[in-house]
Amino acid sequence: MSSTLPASRRPLARLGVLAAAALLAVTGCTPGGGSDGADASDGGADQGAASTGTAAAELADLGTSHAADLDVDPASDPAYAQYYDQQIDWGACEDVSGSVGLECGTLTVPLAWDDPSAGDVELAVARQGATVDAKGSLVVNPGGPGGSGVDMAAQADAYFSADVMASYDVVGFDPRGVARSQGIDCLTDEDLDQMRADSFDLLTEGGERAQHPWVERLAEGCEDDPGSAELLPYLDTASSARDLDVLRAAVGSEQLDYFGYSYGTFLGSTYAGLYPERVGRMVLDGAVDPTLTADDFSAGQAGGFEQATRTFLEDCLKQGEGECPFTGDVDAASQQLLDLFEKAQSDPLPTDDPDRPLTGALARSAVLMLMYDDSSWQYGREGIAAALDGDGQILLNIADQSASRNRDGSYSGNGNEAITAVNCLDRPGLASEEEETALAHQLAKDDPVWGSSFSYAATTCGYWPEKPVREPAPVTTDGAAPIVVIGTTGDPATPYTWAESLADQLSSGVLLTFEGNGHTAYGRSGGCIEEQVDAYLLEGTTPAEGTRC
Repeated sequence: MSSTLPASRRPLARLGVLAAAALLAVTGCTPGGGSDGADASDGGADQGAASTGTAAAELADLGTSHAADLDVDPASDPAYAQYYDQQIDWGACEDVSGSVGLECGTLTVPLAWDDPSAGDVELAVARQGATVDAKGSLVVNPGGPGGSGVDMAAQADAYFSADVMASYDVVGFDPRGVARSQGIDCLTDEDLDQMRADSFDLLTEGGERAQHPWVERLAEGCEDDPGSAELLPYLDTASSARDLDVLRAAVGSEQLDYFGYSYGTFLGSTYAGLYPERVGRMVLDGAVDPTLTADDFSAGQAGGFEQATRTFLEDCLKQGEGECPFTGDVDAASQQLLDLFEKAQSDPLPTDDPDRPLTGALARSAVLMLMYDDSSWQYGREGIAAALDGDGQILLNIADQSASRNRDGSYSGNGNEAITAVNCLDRPGLASEEEETALAHQLAKDDPVWGSSFSYAATTCGYWPEKPVREPAPVTTDGAAPIVVIGTTGDPATPYTWAESLADQLSSGVLLTFEGNGHTAYGRSGGCIEEQVDAYLLEGTTPAEGTRC
């Protein structure tokens, strides 16, 4: 039996920003990111009361952003000339696996955008040259926060069509704090193993208390590392969006052509809000709604994953006996899945590694990851069937792949840490723990499989050494060129209503809808979304309003 997820056109472990967020959310160690669930008629979930009212409630106190509001345009201010005048010295890539023609380099940006004299941050960048004739540079971000744009550029042909690859240099960068860029390092690989494996019942006082040491340990690990501690106040998305404008200038573009998945849509829309006149051809796939609080975000994901799991179970039951490990109707199958999680929590299942049994948290991480791509559902059924028979190895493999854990026990990149550092700056949550507790119990009622796993987002960030620096608000982009926003009706991680909301907020937003399951659409839709997006990127033809496929 295969030990890895089936191959797809786009690497499953890089399906977008929120895979890591959702993974860690189910271990109780970081908030997710999102809002209301999608409309049930579109394949999402109706959150009802679970996600209403949080925007009107009192939110946690804010700190100060060093990048969101500047009195000057850095691109035309002499104080920033050293950054905007630089050229990237492209050369061989030393630690990146990918296409033969990949080139790598570094980009220097200000540590504090409101004080360019405060020091610099070095960013890793990579370029996959156009296979025919470059019409420009397409800057990309795979999501996260914590995903590597360098790795995405290295695997560009797994993401983009041959026509796009023929016409664009695909340029990726690791945002500040992430992967090969000047980053943060807060936990050892062994600590990450243990953190991911520990199970907590957040709806009990003891369970909530049990997760706090891990949250504190992550925060203290970041503070204790001098390089990490220096970066922590400056890892918000507004800072990365300012960095993105320096990259635009360094590759010689007057306007930014950009493709962002999942969290990458939040980075892209933030850029568009700061520099609307510099927006070129921008595609935002798997949209994040900028108006959401941390608790709205978590509630939306709870509903999205709940509905996706029910769809997965419905599909499983249709396969019939021998193909599906569940029996009865969808409600009965949901309970059987919960029973599996409970069994793994109380009595972890053996795997090939006697020191790493499949715990409840790891089982949840694996099943959650399966919801990102319906092409993995058959493999998921095999893994769940094996687990029900007492063998946790397949689900452990899936959980490890979702967390970028290598076979030797090391982790690729630092996404498991960077996601908390960025999210806790970007999105405040409820100030009242009583309100969070009420929301947690409502989520558990509305979304019995996943609700309790996506609880206490603001409580988690309450242990973080830096306060959130951004108040949730709509993004405005007056004067921007058309921006294509893609929503998938059955997207679990970024529910479809988020795409609707973002497209409405953007002055020039155009919503493109994929009627399907899984996270994001381009590269997964079977051709219909790809045709629309390619026509936009290559010819400037904007999809017609209301296009669905």
